[in-house]
Amino acid sequence: MKTFNIAALAGDGIGPEVMREAIKVLRATEKKFGFKLEMTEAPVGWAGIDAAGKALPDATLALCKKSDSILFGSVGLPDRDPTIPREERPERAALLRIRKEFGLFANLRPVKLPKALAHACPLAKERQGDGIDILVVRELTGGMYFGQPKKTEDIGGRNFRAIDTMVYTTPEIERIAHVAFKAAQLRRKKLTSIDKANVLENGILWRETVTRVGKNYPDVTLDHMFVDNGAMQLMLKPTQFDVMLCENMFGDILSDEAAALGGSLGMLPSASLGATTGGSTFGFYEPAGGTAPDIAGKNLANPIAQILSAALMLRHSFGLNDAAAAIEKAVAKAIEAGNRTGDIFNPNEANARRIGTREMGDAIAAAI
Repeated sequence: MKTFNIAALAGDGIGPEVMREAIKVLRATEKKFGFKLEMTEAPVGWAGIDAAGKALPDATLALCKKSDSILFGSVGLPDRDPTIPREERPERAALLRIRKEFGLFANLRPVKLPKALAHACPLAKERQGDGIDILVVRELTGGMYFGQPKKTEDIGGRNFRAIDTMVYTTPEIERIAHVAFKAAQLRRKKLTSIDKANVLENGILWRETVTRVGKNYPDVTLDHMFVDNGAMQLMLKPTQFDVMLCENMFGDILSDEAAALGGSLGMLPSASLGATTGGSTFGFYEPAGGTAPDIAGKNLANPIAQILSAALMLRHSFGLNDAAAAIEKAVAKAIEAGNRTGDIFNPNEANARRIGTREMGDAIAAAI
């Protein structure tokens, strides 16, 4: 029996609650499909600070390094974050460090609106077409977030200058472009590359490089779009998009905008992937939403994003496509049966019933 080692880092806020439900569903999947998951839990974020004095404790990092993948909850507590220096806060000291430590350069964010949740989408039904199904592929380790120099300097007279540098190299663009084109081949074979080539030098390089890489994928239709127009088109006609390829900052912004189309952040998973070596891809899997401390511990959070992130882990890191599909179908079945956490509940739905985090996890596990 094949065994996979997973570092399960629940984090802060609702993280432990939704992680519990994801593990519940993974155990049901494990039993059905006959593989073994060794899941080891460890603290991260404020839980890490409380346990070991820093957001990414040494023992947690060591666990990640000997694991086949990381299943992550969420980190950060707005009330506590200002009490420590910015560089020690969980988002920087844990999330950004993990991305850098493991070379997680490709972020996949699928946005899919189930027909049963059409009411939860902010767009009118006529703009939803036959359904919204978009995959945002975001470059994760370059661009303005990591470019140097990055500093704030005193320029005199109580004035300051803040500097962020947006840098991309050809190899960085090539490797994320290959990820996006290969993803498009498995979907509807259309890729929209997002840039700002009319203003930015790196936008010009981005467009030229993606176009060149695209010649290796003649079965995929490629078009280019400026980021401002892309933001508008997501609202006007989201059904025109299949795969959207973005650099780091543009992908951060547009993937959050696209997330609104899925009805709730509680529905949206993500995968951050490193290089594939020996047929295995190390990945970091987390829900798109945050810690939601206002509802933590109240059995109110939607666990679906965490559960679907686990499905992405089975697919992209372990090659367990049938098991991943089973989880996705189980989520769809639970929704079709009328199960709704508060974020996707509409009292006007005839067959909908409002349930809690545990009950949603139970319904999905049962559907496996």
